[in-house]
Amino acid sequence: MDEQTKTHVEVAEPEISVRYLADFMAASERRRRSIVEGCKYRPIARLVQHKEATITISGAIQKGPLDAQALKEKAKFIRNKLADDDFEALTNEVNADYVEKFSEVVATIKLPDADVLPGKTFAPFKINGVKVRFSPNLLLRRIDKTNKQRRGAFMLRYAKGKALAPAVGGFQSAAAFGLLRDYDPEEGADPDKSICVTLDAFTGELYPAPGSYEGSLSDHRGAMA
Repeated sequence: MDEQTKTHVEVAEPEISVRYLADFMAASERRRRSIVEGCKYRPIARLVQHKEATITISGAIQKGPLDAQALKEKAKFIRNKLADDDFEALTNEVNADYVEKFSEVVATIKLPDADVLPGKTFAPFKINGVKVRFSPNLLLRRIDKTNKQRRGAFMLRYAKGKALAPAVGGFQSAAAFGLLRDYDPEEGADPDKSICVTLDAFTGELYPAPGSYEGSLSDHRGAMA
């Protein structure tokens, strides 16, 4: 652990994002150990984030309709932004790649029929002693056939040159459904599996929470025990 403490800081309470919780659920035992280490230690070095790309794509979805050419132009703008150092230049490049790739698959994407609302960062949920962070890029709402309001969450995933594993997408959407259902109740607006979705921005594939998912985060809680 000496090497770990040189590059990371131990956190007071283990924490994991819904994204990495989904990765954990689908991972090998070796990869799971690595993810658990990441819950306990925060890296000191700056990490490249996809913040500008996710804001760009989420904003475009909310505004609608999606325009591939406008997204390509936005990717070009991000790529050519002035950078103060190599890290900023790399961040611009990574975010531009993200938006550009999304623009290439946008015509194939079938989004749920629902109202699109801005995303939200929820207060961390405490599950089996682990803080679970949940920050959907967008929130979704619809009226069902019985005239009841239903709600869900939309999350983006992207890895350069690599499609998201369907199991991971399903686990992430199921986790979102479970968190809304079990930890964030809202009177008159039950969560809906069909609008708890994860979109792979590399392929355009959309993964809703599996229809067979009836648990209350039981699988995810067991994994974190």
